[in-house]
Amino acid sequence: MSEDTVPRQLLHLVFGGELVEPGSNQFADLEKVHIVGVFPNYAEAYAAWRGATGATVDDAHVRYFIVHLHKLMDPAHEQERARLTGHDG
Repeated sequence: MSEDTVPRQLLHLVFGGELVEPGSNQFADLEKVHIVGVFPNYAEAYAAWRGATGATVDDAHVRYFIVHLHKLMDPAHEQERARLTGHDG
């Protein structure tokens, strides 16, 4: 396959776990964070996210996230990467 025929990977990470408080983004125990996986596009990541959130729907302290890894890996998104990582330079 040539580079022109290979679909572009837009990597996404799906992970989650129990939060300190339902409205926060702070995990109660980092050793228990559930890494669902890394997916080649948003559609697959969203499907995995839906499955993980559906399995924990009754627990308000558990939350799952989708991280757009491709944006953190792409120099064109330098400003967003700096904002997300807390690095201004």
